[in-house]
Amino acid sequence: MTAKPFTSSRRRFLQAGGAAWLLLQSGEAQGADDRNAAGLVIGQPQGAEVGAQILRDGGNAVDATVAAALVSGVVALPMCGIGGYGGHLVVGWPDGRAAAVDFNSTAPAAAREDMFPLAFDGKVRDGINQYGWLAAGVPGTLAGLQLAIDRFGTRSLSQLIEPAIRFARDGFTLTDAAATSIRNARGQFERDPGSARLFLPEGQPLAAGAIFRNPLLAAMLVQLANANSVDSFYRGEFARHIAREFQKHGGLVTEQDLASYEARQVDPLSIEWRGAIVYTPPLTAGGLSVLQTLSTLKSLAWDESDPADPKSTQARVEAMRLAWHDRLTLLGDPEGVDVPVIRLLSSEYADASADRVRQSVRRQRLIEGTTDGRNAGGTIHLSAADSNGIMAALTLTHGEGFGARVTVDGLGLVLGHGMSRFDPRPGHPNSPRAGRRPFNNMCPTIVFRQQRPVAALGATGGRRIPNTLVDVLSHLVGRGRSLPEAAQTPRLHTEGDATLRLAAGWSEADREYLKRVGYQIERGAGANLNGIARDLETGAFVAVP
Repeated sequence: MTAKPFTSSRRRFLQAGGAAWLLLQSGEAQGADDRNAAGLVIGQPQGAEVGAQILRDGGNAVDATVAAALVSGVVALPMCGIGGYGGHLVVGWPDGRAAAVDFNSTAPAAAREDMFPLAFDGKVRDGINQYGWLAAGVPGTLAGLQLAIDRFGTRSLSQLIEPAIRFARDGFTLTDAAATSIRNARGQFERDPGSARLFLPEGQPLAAGAIFRNPLLAAMLVQLANANSVDSFYRGEFARHIAREFQKHGGLVTEQDLASYEARQVDPLSIEWRGAIVYTPPLTAGGLSVLQTLSTLKSLAWDESDPADPKSTQARVEAMRLAWHDRLTLLGDPEGVDVPVIRLLSSEYADASADRVRQSVRRQRLIEGTTDGRNAGGTIHLSAADSNGIMAALTLTHGEGFGARVTVDGLGLVLGHGMSRFDPRPGHPNSPRAGRRPFNNMCPTIVFRQQRPVAALGATGGRRIPNTLVDVLSHLVGRGRSLPEAAQTPRLHTEGDATLRLAAGWSEADREYLKRVGYQIERGAGANLNGIARDLETGAFVAVP
């Protein structure tokens, strides 16, 4: 038996919540009522409501997720868009199957490793990988949503896109947050004619409470609905229009780049722990780091440790830091670089990582770590479950607020900045190269028990996403807590170095212990999580937040 790195108490574990998952399974789930009898969708509010209506009308969880994503792409202006760079979907069925869709952006054929020159401080000069037409790759969102309904849905694109058309045509009220984001992006919008027309009418940013309409985008969506296909976006009149705008403004995406783009169905990665199987999309999504961390915790028998012992927290942090080291040095598009995924998820590698964590905790010292200091945010996550037992989790993004902050004039299409997710250093596994997909942080996840999906979850918040999934899954699966309980546990964030960000809820004793170990403690929130859990006995749902 593997030695424990710290004091363990099975009784204390059970008292701390180990039986909560059993309560959920036994029919005492919270939050179920007649309104969600057909299923449940949570995430972006307008999108979630549209998705719920799809379920009530007889659609399945994938139909609901796609409709919700299309509405979110119109309404969640800063976070994602129809021209957003893409995302990842994972689906689970009650017969034990799981599948994933990768619709991440791709780099144009003209991309090269040294296309983003670095200044002396290591940052890209003039931020051209963040904002502007060079920052935009081939948008993957529409292709991915089309593939999802073609493979797994029951409704047509023309049916599922109709609510998004209404929001684009008739408009919606801008929130304070959206208006603030527009003001923050004003400098970039003023330099881009399409964005200025859309967001700065009469030269001034749209204010909170204004009705935002995008009739040009609505017109494009109507044509896609009439064709019941997104093909013309990639290989028709819209593709030609988009390519002309890229050429006009110095971008690199061409008609051929658009025509060559393909969303792809992929096999999810998975690990088993305490009778549960956790599924998340493979690279270039970010969940490999989550599964690595959970594998290390499993090898440590972390689930049997005392939750109140700060050594338990140190062990979790060190397991995260080891995964972050691999994340920053090894990971990229497996279509172009050799990423040792099998080795990283092997029991041998988990045991070796656990030994390093064990020694670190015994000495109360940090493992030597690394970080690259980058940041990211601007994402939405949707979780859905239907009455037939299907669950879906989808994360999609612009990258940061309004992505590249450029708009395809004449289409009202704001573009994501997928190229910013590449590492600008030549020779890195995640360097920009022709046709490559950038490594990102998205971690949509499905949890199975008894070969049936019992939870769908994910998060928004850039590089904080993987650690938040570890926080929640380690308690949901490892400690057997219910989803609401797991979601309420205090969050932490590390990117591999000695800096440790602690959210609200940590005790002063925990903070002092971690300081003594050598962490540089900062205060800060984790990512924003949403998820759905299903009671296998009653079929009732519980949702967070």
